[in-house]
Amino acid sequence: MAVANIVNQDKKLRQFSFEVLPPLKGMGTEKLFSDIEKLCALNPAFINITTHHSEYVYKDVGEGRFERQRVRRRPGTIAVAAAIQQRFGVPVQPHVICSGATIEDIEYELLDLQFLGITDLLLLRGDKAKEDSVFKPTPGGHTHTTDLIRQVQRFNEGFFADGTPIKCPGAKFDIGVACYPEKHEEAPNLERDMEYLRQKQELGAQYAVTQLFYDNQKYFDFVDKARQMGITIPIIPGIKPLAKLSQLTVVPKTFHCDIPESLAREIVKCKTDEDAKRLGIKWTVQQCRELYEHGINDIHFYTIGAVDSVVEIVRELRVQ
Repeated sequence: MAVANIVNQDKKLRQFSFEVLPPLKGMGTEKLFSDIEKLCALNPAFINITTHHSEYVYKDVGEGRFERQRVRRRPGTIAVAAAIQQRFGVPVQPHVICSGATIEDIEYELLDLQFLGITDLLLLRGDKAKEDSVFKPTPGGHTHTTDLIRQVQRFNEGFFADGTPIKCPGAKFDIGVACYPEKHEEAPNLERDMEYLRQKQELGAQYAVTQLFYDNQKYFDFVDKARQMGITIPIIPGIKPLAKLSQLTVVPKTFHCDIPESLAREIVKCKTDEDAKRLGIKWTVQQCRELYEHGINDIHFYTIGAVDSVVEIVRELRVQ
């Protein structure tokens, strides 16, 4: 079943979905598929697979000189998606991003995905490269997610980006996008950021998944405001359990979200990462139960570095 249909079906059905990260170049897939086996035992609605901007590395060419080379740090998004679909029979949703890709690169990604029978996509601009102070589109690439949506929709209509007709059009792609209850870091304000979400809906986005958050009220307020603005697509909450002491400072910096003061007070009492992990599980269970009380039954977990916590959380929620 397509992800768009899954998130629009019976709202009384409680469902979980998960995000996973392909392994670093050369690291192999043993750990990844071990984690996915644990997650698939929970009967997920779907699994999405991240992709990342290519980055510059500097190769020593001798005599004190270095040559800058661009390399893709985490290969395998499409291959991992295909392997999950084949091995586990779970709907998959690879990320397709603007960052680090040309329009032609994206076109070939779409063809590969179509050949594999993978038609659920999460379309994102992607993060800026670490060496850049602001996002810089790849020459010949897109600047915004809205541009990427237009390309995919044009492909769905049976045309390549240059206007050439596709001789044998395949199955059409369904489109999910991201949204930010505490606004995207580059947006001037939440209202402007939400206007971008409305534009994504108008271009054909069928649902949105939020950036992670720890304060449910911010999610509730965001959804209420979205509905007032005419945004009607499902907005799936994205949740990531805290798992380490360092995340008290790392998470707000990396994901640009607030840690509620009540949670921060408890984290500073933790003595070890195991203490922080137990706290993260407890907080996330409470957070999910509050979402349930408000009629939100589709929950998306960011599992990176927290697979065992997520497994425990889902099992606890199912026995309540």
